[in-house]
Amino acid sequence: MTIMRTSSTFSVLFWIDPKKASNDQAMIYARITVNQKRVLVSLKRKISIDLWDAERKKAKGSSAEAKQINHILDSSRSRFFQCYQELTSKGGKITAQLIKTLYLGEDETSKTLQNLLDYHSRKIESTLASGTIRNFGITERYIQKFLKKDRKTSDVYLKDLDYKFLCDFEYFLSTYYAKGHPRAMSHNTVMKHIQRLRKVIRLAYNMEWIDKDPFRRWKTTFEKKEREFLSANELSNLETYEFPIERLDRVRDLFIFSCYTGISYVDVMNLTLNNISMGIDGNNWIYSKRQKTKTPIKVPLLDPALELIRKYSNHPITLIPGTLLPVITNEKLNVYLKEVAILCGIKKNLTYHMARHTFATTVTLSNGVPIETVSKLLGHTKIATTQIYARVLEKKVSDDMNALRLVLDKNKEKEKMFKL
Repeated sequence: MTIMRTSSTFSVLFWIDPKKASNDQAMIYARITVNQKRVLVSLKRKISIDLWDAERKKAKGSSAEAKQINHILDSSRSRFFQCYQELTSKGGKITAQLIKTLYLGEDETSKTLQNLLDYHSRKIESTLASGTIRNFGITERYIQKFLKKDRKTSDVYLKDLDYKFLCDFEYFLSTYYAKGHPRAMSHNTVMKHIQRLRKVIRLAYNMEWIDKDPFRRWKTTFEKKEREFLSANELSNLETYEFPIERLDRVRDLFIFSCYTGISYVDVMNLTLNNISMGIDGNNWIYSKRQKTKTPIKVPLLDPALELIRKYSNHPITLIPGTLLPVITNEKLNVYLKEVAILCGIKKNLTYHMARHTFATTVTLSNGVPIETVSKLLGHTKIATTQIYARVLEKKVSDDMNALRLVLDKNKEKEKMFKL
């Protein structure tokens, strides 16, 4: 049997470019040629033009400088040949660019964590929502703080990442007290930062920057937190309360709108009249997309939400910016909601996102709307996300079990009648 072998032509030539010389000093380059395709590699060393032998491609004479430069050229030639031999032994493709990459130490084994974070930042800047990008940025800053404090460095090679690195990073986050915060991060916040780091490391693994995922055995654990929401009584008090300040009245209206639509703050702020169309039932619906996940928003408008749209339809506060409802920053909205809660006698920590929780629980699930429908209305990509709300509805569980008891009792009565 004859084995066909392929061979590559390979050569190294040193030269200088007198046209780019400065003060009669020119940079020395190596020209790597493989199969008639060439690349240039700077040796990061300059030589006097008068000292360069253009014909022999080396330094002239036997001065100390000439001997040093010629030694550099010989060492570089040997290293280029070594790189060529290394690629040949692997039996893969050999190119001039690959030899240059290997020579400069720019192969995947020399990639660092900062290289990866920079690449990931560029990758997500036009594909993820601004809030998600901001969260990755926060995690990246904590990674840099950890490297500086724990590892006494600004960067590490990806090949040096291991399970202990993640354990140490978790401990650092758990004990880190951010400026202006009264306590350390919660367990779930720590897990979210580690979850983001793992996603970035997984990207490196998928791109073959590392041979294996160093965190493959890591198990992320989250503590279950009950989602706070307004009860039917609290929601009614909020709807009917007459605020003496117009600012608080608008804040209440925005909150109520989300209580009856389930739409998040950022998506409410982006709504215009163009987002309202007639649905398949002949009623008005809101059609949009979630900024966070890009999933469609398709919500039939209940009467309380419709009344609020009519209230602001010809109001200067919406006509000038062309929005459906008044625009207020999320920070101010949540600050003002604390005032709203005090005036309405609500003891809970009222935040705008609680309106979405209230829609999921008090307005829909507790009134018998199937969880599959609620999941669609909320724009969740997984029904498991919606089930978080279903778990907190003890009353709904109680009602369902009472309904089951009635069914079982009726079945028993039928059995007795049948025996008679």
